[in-house]
This record gives sequence, C-alpha cells and structure tokens, in this order.
Amino acid sequence: MRILHTMLRVGDLQRSVDFYTKVMGMRLLRTSENTAGKYSLAFLGYGSNPEHAELELTYNHGVSSYEPGTAYGHLAIGVPDVKAACERIRVNGGAVTREAGPVKGGTTIIAFITDPDGYKVELIERAGEA
Repeated sequence: MRILHTMLRVGDLQRSVDFYTKVMGMRLLRTSENTAGKYSLAFLGYGSNPEHAELELTYNHGVSSYEPGTAYGHLAIGVPDVKAACERIRVNGGAVTREAGPVKGGTTIIAFITDPDGYKVELIERAGEA
C-alpha cells in the first residue's frame, strides 16, 4: 500500500492552482470536470503517481469557502533549505506564518506557510530534496 494523493476542498480552483504552482513550485498534472456532480478537480505535485503522491484540489461549484476544522493539521513538504524556501514563497506572494527555525525541543529546521484557503503547509529541511 502507498499514499496516492491528499484531497483539499478549495473555494477558488484557479487561485489555489496558482498558489501551488507559482508559489510552491508544483506542476499541474491534470484536471477534470464533472458537470453532473457539480465539481472540478486539479491534481498537482512535484511528480506524478506512482513515483510521487499528488495533491488533489476539489472545487465544489458554488462553494466559496470551507472551515478546515480541528481535525486538519497540515501538509508537509521536504525542502533543501527552509529559510530560502520561505523567502521564495514570500516574494511570490505566499504567507509565511512561522519563520524558519528549529522545531520546539529539537534540531530539525521547519517553517509554516498558509495557502489561500487557510490550510497550513509545513516546510521541513531535508538534505537531498529537490
């Protein structure tokens, strides 16, 4: 077994695609439209299945916002340099909500950003990440 994708419901599909491609550096892998079901999908990632897990963005027609709820935590993305990633994200219009630094009680360097729908994304410094 392996994780194939994570799905997030978004209030504006193009805004979220722009964020994850232009700010986070993902590629738009494919889209689909389900007019009968009244939803649109966009799959993004740094690579595609089966080698990489993907992010599925779901736009339910007519719904402009969601409450993430208390069960949602965050997505995690490995980067070679968290501080540099934060600067690049900030320059491209992203919101850094926790600056780069060691995790509380540890040495791993992390930061948090927030996407346009309020979802948290953790950046984790990992050597060898592209």
